[in-house]
Amino acid sequence: MDNTEEYNDPILYDQENDHYRTELPLLLKWVSKKQGPIIDLACGTGRITIPMAKSGHELVGVDVHKGMLDEAKQKSMDLNLPIRWVEQDCTKLDLDIKSPLIFSVGNSFQHFLTIEEQDAFLASVHKHFEMDGVFIFGTRFPTGDELLQPSTEEYWKSYTDSETGHTADEYTISNYDSLKQIQHYTTIRKYKNTDGEIVDEVSTNISLRYVFPKEMERILSGSGFEIVHLYGDWNESSITNASHEMIYVCRKKR
Repeated sequence: MDNTEEYNDPILYDQENDHYRTELPLLLKWVSKKQGPIIDLACGTGRITIPMAKSGHELVGVDVHKGMLDEAKQKSMDLNLPIRWVEQDCTKLDLDIKSPLIFSVGNSFQHFLTIEEQDAFLASVHKHFEMDGVFIFGTRFPTGDELLQPSTEEYWKSYTDSETGHTADEYTISNYDSLKQIQHYTTIRKYKNTDGEIVDEVSTNISLRYVFPKEMERILSGSGFEIVHLYGDWNESSITNASHEMIYVCRKKR
């Protein structure tokens, strides 16, 4: 199943997401203890890859989406940053390096919709680890509020399109499949002119798999990882029943 509609416009993706940098302090804290190439899996347009490279680290960005990678390459060329960009499926990772630190941000773990895909992704990470390597990733915490979102159109947020100057209002429709633990999202973007009239409307779809905390413990352990830290956000807050994220810092089992 193609699950990449939301990423078919890299410029729009950056416009909506590029200003988010919440993951950066935690990642820089860990990378400061490591030497060697750092791998960003499902790197997209380089939202975190590029600022980490700006800090003087050697970065490899991997993504399956050519359009997102092309935008990442252009941005790093404009900044004269020597980042290596690789177009590969992260469940079938085949790089010629081992890394002391591998990370995946943007809740990318949720794009692996089956147990087989999750296992293959983690096996890819494990294969490219140095012995004392660290793997850091985040995923949404499956609270009741998160899973049971309205199945009718609901307002989410607004922004101004930098190219057209039009205001864009975003709405979402959600349907959660409890048996498969997959949330099916439709995002509707309604573009309005200066008079407030809707001049264009675009819909995209994406499906995201949710994993529960105790389930994740079993998944990671079965894939050869031990959990070093589990946080409720990228600021290293303790995880609680009210958390919205699960941030994992893992390493190979010793």
